[in-house]
Amino acid sequence: MPQRGLRASRSNVLLIVADDLGFSDLGAFGGEIHTPHLDALAINGVRLTGFHSAPACSPTRAMLLTGTDHHIAGIGTMQEGQLPGVTGAPGYEGYLNDRVVTISELLREAGYQTMMSGKWHLGETVATAPVSRGFDRSFALLAAADNHYAYRGIRDPLTLFSEPPSYIEDDRKLAKLPEDFYSSDGFATRLLEFLDARDPARPFFAYLPFSAPHFPLHAPGDLIEKYHGRYDEGPAVLRDRRLAALKRLRLVAPDVIPHAVVADSLPWEALTPAEQAYSARTMEVYAAMVERMDFNVGRVVNWLKRNRVFEDTLILFLSDNGAEGAVMEALPIAGPMIAKFIAENFNNRLENLGRPDSFIWYGPRWAQAATAPSRLHKAYTTEGGIPVVAFAHHPALGRAGEIGHAFSTVMDVPPMLLELAGVEHPGQTWHSKKVAPLRGRSMLPYLEGKASEVHKPDYATGWELFGRRAIRQGDWKAVYIPVPSWGNAQWQLYDLARDPGEINDLSARHPDVLHALLDLWKRYTDETGVLPYPASAFELDPSLFEAPILARLAEAAQRARLVPP
Repeated sequence: MPQRGLRASRSNVLLIVADDLGFSDLGAFGGEIHTPHLDALAINGVRLTGFHSAPACSPTRAMLLTGTDHHIAGIGTMQEGQLPGVTGAPGYEGYLNDRVVTISELLREAGYQTMMSGKWHLGETVATAPVSRGFDRSFALLAAADNHYAYRGIRDPLTLFSEPPSYIEDDRKLAKLPEDFYSSDGFATRLLEFLDARDPARPFFAYLPFSAPHFPLHAPGDLIEKYHGRYDEGPAVLRDRRLAALKRLRLVAPDVIPHAVVADSLPWEALTPAEQAYSARTMEVYAAMVERMDFNVGRVVNWLKRNRVFEDTLILFLSDNGAEGAVMEALPIAGPMIAKFIAENFNNRLENLGRPDSFIWYGPRWAQAATAPSRLHKAYTTEGGIPVVAFAHHPALGRAGEIGHAFSTVMDVPPMLLELAGVEHPGQTWHSKKVAPLRGRSMLPYLEGKASEVHKPDYATGWELFGRRAIRQGDWKAVYIPVPSWGNAQWQLYDLARDPGEINDLSARHPDVLHALLDLWKRYTDETGVLPYPASAFELDPSLFEAPILARLAEAAQRARLVPP
């Protein structure tokens, strides 16, 4: 029988990542979606209200696996979001580069069995796949997203559905998926197979990054029907209910003032009854996806318990960014083409939503029901985009059952796992090559109840993606959102202790604080190699950002014979 206790033996690690999950989607975080397995872990663990990601998927995953900034690790923009002037520059390779060492590589060298099953999004070749970055066994979706079923119909307008599918097992790309494949089920099943084949005498690091609930929204029909009628009052009512639950659970302050919803789409009361029914159905499908993900987490937790390793396993759960608020059909130039393409190639009738041949998302108003009281959603450096739902569970945690409000980031996970395993990070040299040192700090003393904070009060860190920027030190945060994407192309200043909704811009009242933060911003960009993203052109002409989308859309449309070559 192994020794009990967090440090008494080399604990196993189960790292679970949800894709675009909203802060209040889980029951333990105020949501109405049925998530009993995640709720049990969260309530008996430490719920982390101050945990931060990057604004979007692949940058977060780069930071999570390396402990350094994504601009250093090779994902300066999204894996598929490369543009002239940045593509190929150091830190903007579009895959995990050789300047970083991953937690999987270090733990494997230390004797851990390393395995992953799920979304990778850090490179699309065998040389940049999980098998080449420290995982003994892996089953991975290499791309940003795909159909959650095995359906291989027409390529979608953003070429997220590749043919053959963008899946790889170890070093072998798959020609097709099993006919009964559904992403959350398939990822959990494959991980359980890896766990069954493990050496019981050695600890394991298991990485389970789901692709749910990222769009396109797909879920089993019986679960969708379970939520029928649940969202018929619209996203504003859901937002109010979620916020009240967050207050009741003490996950936010009782007097918090939420930021107003920001969206191009029509408000609920301006929709026709048919449009309301359609919108509500998208949220029903989303909820079913989340419940199915929870079911599969339960399968893995039950395996841990059956094999008597549950009490020796640290489980860390997080979302990779804030809720997804995309309205692709609202893009100024590409939107009409995307809408036409989807209408002609997918069956998006109300009764078919959520099935394999549908292609839908739920939009910014439902997303901001999940990010309340914060501002905006995924892809923004505002509080709706970077603080994410997260919790840690281990029976020996000193803060078990508590809600932890300390500031932390995904970069703090690798140093924590290394400390747990008794492994030193190599610093700046690994196997005779230069690598980036850790920028994060171990969360372990905080989770054990031995420290009141993860970072010192003067700790500062920044965020940048697609020209959207932020820098934070303590409770002060400066935000820059370029126009036309819900900003004014000026730095804004917020006191998050008093204004977590980022409503009251204090830049004019406290110019000294803003200037000090901008000095820290300059230090951050110097240290991480942030390039001046083509923000001036992006701000003046949104089509620059949409150019890669348009190129891929045109290619897909030609294949579908929608337009002549």
